[in-house]
Amino acid sequence: MHMADLGDVRLHYRIDGPDAGAPLVLANALGTDLRVWDGLLPHLPEGLRILRYDMRGHGLSDCPEPPYSMGALVRDAERLMEHTGFHDAVFVGLSIGGMVAQGLSAKRHDLVRAAVLSNTAAKIGTRQIWEARIAEVETGGVESIADAVLERWFTRRFRASEEFRPWRNMLTRTPTKGYAGCAAAVAGTDFMTPTSGLRLPLLGIAASEDGSTPPDLVRETTDLVPGSQFALIRGAGHLPFIERPAEYAQVLTDFLKSQGHI
Repeated sequence: MHMADLGDVRLHYRIDGPDAGAPLVLANALGTDLRVWDGLLPHLPEGLRILRYDMRGHGLSDCPEPPYSMGALVRDAERLMEHTGFHDAVFVGLSIGGMVAQGLSAKRHDLVRAAVLSNTAAKIGTRQIWEARIAEVETGGVESIADAVLERWFTRRFRASEEFRPWRNMLTRTPTKGYAGCAAAVAGTDFMTPTSGLRLPLLGIAASEDGSTPPDLVRETTDLVPGSQFALIRGAGHLPFIERPAEYAQVLTDFLKSQGHI
């Protein structure tokens, strides 16, 4: 268990893989913590040095008073990578983590050599939608929105399985202030202009049953970047590496190989 003191916030993080491995950063979704990637790691090739972390307000990281800005979340990732010595990395961002990936890619070319935008977009939803969700969470806690969120996250078949329960627990145990804080960051973000200016290798990953960031939305953002690649994973929702870990790992591995990163 490692904590990085970044001054205004302390972030919980984990590093897996050899010290000299190719750097890979994984940034996860609103309402999840770094454990969300556990099932993917065994499917990835050896030789990667993988950094995962709990976003502020999530997992074991500090939970400052909301709201948070996307700029703060990008700075958190930036300072954590500097703290851990992760430079020239491939940054994989899921959902809100994909927004962080876009912001960091535009800001720090020395830290991010290539980006993977998974189940995300330059703009997700509207400010009104997010403000309504924040109000509901502040009144009834994350539990009050859990069922609706999980319908978008997972297929009906997965939600009926024994594997589903831990993910519901992860979501509902997210601190109210942390969820509301990060939701405010999403509400205030529109990266259409900065993302369209990116000139780095980029892969967009979408899932056919994703109710939060449907494939067309992910593709629209991916297409903003010239020369980008796009992959669609069928039979999965917003967190495709949970329902289809081997397929997701293959898509990611192929991209890493195409960039000479492994």
